[in-house]
Amino acid sequence: MNKAELVAQVAKESDLSKDAAEKAVDATFHNIEKALRGGDTVRIVGFGNFQVAQRKASTGRNPRTGASVDIPASRVPKFRAGKALKEACNT
Repeated sequence: MNKAELVAQVAKESDLSKDAAEKAVDATFHNIEKALRGGDTVRIVGFGNFQVAQRKASTGRNPRTGASVDIPASRVPKFRAGKALKEACNT
């Protein structure tokens, strides 16, 4: 499912216009992103948790040349599925 399909489903299931549904989906994603940028964890009961993890600096290798490449430390988003979502995927 891509974003357009998600917007169409939200519009259909909530009796909203596609424009209103797209604004709602965009607002949801924007606020999750904003919270993660601030270092917060976003917990959606029954769905899962979005959080930011720190990835350490490491040394990689260029597959073409074999040369070593330094990979800087970074913050990356992580998602951990909640119990209800895990159970829904297994039924």
